[in-house]
Amino acid sequence: MARSTWQRWLPAGAVVALVAGTVTVTSQAGAVDLPDKSPQDVLTLLLEQDVRAYSGAFETSADLGLPVPSDIDLGPGGPEMEDAAGAVAPEGGEDAQEVLSALELLTGDNSGRVFVGEQGARFQHTDTLSERNVVVTEDDVWFYDSEANAATHLVLPEGHEGERPQPTGTLPTPEELAASAVEALEPSTELSVGQHERVAGRDAYTLTLTPRAEETLVGGVTIAVDGETGFPLGVTVTARGQAEPALQAQYTDIDFAEPDADLFDFTAPAGATVEEEVLELPADAGTHAAPEHATGATPPGEVLGEGWGAVVVVPDVEVPDDPMLDQLTEQVDGGRLLSTALLSVLLTDDGRVLAGAVEPAHLLDLAGR
Repeated sequence: MARSTWQRWLPAGAVVALVAGTVTVTSQAGAVDLPDKSPQDVLTLLLEQDVRAYSGAFETSADLGLPVPSDIDLGPGGPEMEDAAGAVAPEGGEDAQEVLSALELLTGDNSGRVFVGEQGARFQHTDTLSERNVVVTEDDVWFYDSEANAATHLVLPEGHEGERPQPTGTLPTPEELAASAVEALEPSTELSVGQHERVAGRDAYTLTLTPRAEETLVGGVTIAVDGETGFPLGVTVTARGQAEPALQAQYTDIDFAEPDADLFDFTAPAGATVEEEVLELPADAGTHAAPEHATGATPPGEVLGEGWGAVVVVPDVEVPDDPMLDQLTEQVDGGRLLSTALLSVLLTDDGRVLAGAVEPAHLLDLAGR
């Protein structure tokens, strides 16, 4: 898949996967009558949920402490930066605009809708002036941005077999955040159940995951678990040492009926610019290729540690010489560091990238090994 296509649609997915979602759910007023369950029972309810069709509206809020320079405009009309003389200049070009588009979704409040059913999946991100749509079926993927009135249509080649393509990125939904948090479960996690709450008009348990790993930036995760289906209705991420949530996603309404199939039959509006791309499947698609380690090949990256302290290490990364990067990171011994409330990223001088929901000092220690 073309690099330019996916970069336009990679705002939050990578960060969410590394953060391993932490949550505190905002409750709604009203009596909640659910039978008491132990933390293990609520976790089992969450893990065994099997909801295959649903639609709903959700809201997200993020305060990750991203070091966005004050002279960058994230408002309508596109990102701009001032040069040293004070004149507005598009420094960094298209790549810089893509980065800023991602940062926009990782700051402040956002809202969206999601539809999942037998015929496909549809995601809508809405704000005051525009809407972005991602529509996924077994045969293709549509991306549409109403502000630019531009669409990208990705088509699988004829004769393909397998699951429908999965787009990455866009706003993290509550179920995506919950899945990331559960993946981080290990003996270093304390489980507890708080007061039952009313979320999206449904009775829910509140399951809290508290990491014991000293190196993690994650303070705790609370997942609102639907008392009937086990579906995650809300997730809030809290950074260690902070009282206010750093990341939160919660359904405001939800329906577990099969969505209308017409929702997945997308046609670009009249006058829209449409870019068509046919995805190329790997040459060994459908075959049982030997694992990379069995052939002696070096994998493209590795994960050091596990659970909350996991760090992704990617070698041989060509870091662009971009003024935007200089403003978003700080110089440290041996490279440049991006530090937020829940995520640390180290770009080393020898071409490696280390990233994880860990203290910056932990990345520096690993980089020196």
